[in-house]
Amino acid sequence: MDDLGALFGDISSVIWGPFVLIPLLLGTGLYLTIRLGGLQFIKLAAALRLGLLKRKDAEAEGDISQFQALTTALAATVGTGNIVGVATAIGIGGPGALFWMWVTGLLGMASKYTEAYLGVRFRGTDAAGEKSGGPQYYLERGIKGPFGKFLALFFAIAATLACFGIGNMTQGNSIAANLDNSFNVTPWVTGVVLTVLSIAVLVGGIKSIGRVTAGFVPVMIIFYVAASIYILISNVSGIPAAFGQIFTDAFTGTSAVGGFVGSAIIIAVQYGVARGIFSNESGMGSAAIAAASAQTTHPVRQGLVSMTQTFIDTIIVVTCTGLVIVTTGTWNMIDEETGEQISAALMTGQAFTNGLPGEWGHWIVTIGLVMFAFSTILGWCYYGERNIERLFGRKLVMPFRIVFSLVVYVGCTTELTAVWNFSDMMNGLMALPNLVGLLILSGMVVRETRWYLKHDPKLEANKAQIEDFMNERPGWAEWKAGDVVGSSHHRGAHEV
Repeated sequence: MDDLGALFGDISSVIWGPFVLIPLLLGTGLYLTIRLGGLQFIKLAAALRLGLLKRKDAEAEGDISQFQALTTALAATVGTGNIVGVATAIGIGGPGALFWMWVTGLLGMASKYTEAYLGVRFRGTDAAGEKSGGPQYYLERGIKGPFGKFLALFFAIAATLACFGIGNMTQGNSIAANLDNSFNVTPWVTGVVLTVLSIAVLVGGIKSIGRVTAGFVPVMIIFYVAASIYILISNVSGIPAAFGQIFTDAFTGTSAVGGFVGSAIIIAVQYGVARGIFSNESGMGSAAIAAASAQTTHPVRQGLVSMTQTFIDTIIVVTCTGLVIVTTGTWNMIDEETGEQISAALMTGQAFTNGLPGEWGHWIVTIGLVMFAFSTILGWCYYGERNIERLFGRKLVMPFRIVFSLVVYVGCTTELTAVWNFSDMMNGLMALPNLVGLLILSGMVVRETRWYLKHDPKLEANKAQIEDFMNERPGWAEWKAGDVVGSSHHRGAHEV
């Protein structure tokens, strides 16, 4: 397993290195930002209003509301990456890595919009009458010919394998380890409880997941952000210096200080981008799967709602974690037991302990991590089952839900160094075909986005008004029917 883990790590370092995913992720995000006219900045307020306040489109087709689709995607992304991932980036790349996480998030909002738009635009109806979409479909339906089919199948296989890593075992392992460390809960007990809870929610499918995440996700985010803001207010005098160090180190690297061994600029960029994408998943295509299930009157509307997920995840939650770590000085602390820099696994908990009165700060982080990681398990099960449906048909969806729930126990009770490296590798392999597809399909997305926003710039049009200005638009009748040519509903439950 050590050799296998090392192999996964080597492959992952190439994929996430300076010559593959980093330029492709940042380049795609920048390209889409320019082509869409800075959509993520000028339409953010309207998108937040639509997703968080209005929450649903009346009389729209879909399985869950726009808000539930948003919280399902947030459930899958707001996980260990927001706590351990941020600490890893700063612990290796220095405070400057947080800047590159921000860049990844801001540019990634354009990528997230594009993939969510495509997820809804090319969604189909499966054999059970549920909406099914994502890169595993839009890459094939939008890009005609063998190349599109290859990209779609490549994504589906990578996503199916990745869901057991990023969305299952690593999350369960983090929950078990933190509960054991903070509350002395035996890992196998955690494994049993998590498995039972997972089965209870997941066997109900997307409607059950949507109901749980709609109530659960806002509470967990508010809980964690409120604790972070308290610490930042308590250390308000250190915030300007923290921002100064973040921006300076992003372009100069970080000199050795305290327990920190020093970091070159490329390390700050590499870990900032890699941990940023691990946290918000922009460009990976995963959120498009949740977006495809939404009840929405137009793909642009859900694309904009889904875009806010990256803003909430990175610009709000990741920023809170990063600033707490930097302002409390925990990022370069020495572990008294080892004499070395404090580990990423302990860094955020120690930062909260330093920032809050008493010795209970790490409990806040543990509770937050448990909620974040469990919600990630729920969201990623849905991502996995939609790709199982794409590859093998509807008949294997329920068995997959049960197996996925049981694997949670394995994650809670097993050492997972190799699995972490495997997760990084598969995340990258998911992103590669999706990013290529976003670039190829960007012309259609830009054209249709401009048409829609020309007629509904404030996202206030009702279904009848949208029908009026979309009537006779190419592809509109096909999309309304919900039976996109080549959908799983038409292809049959077994055909690939």
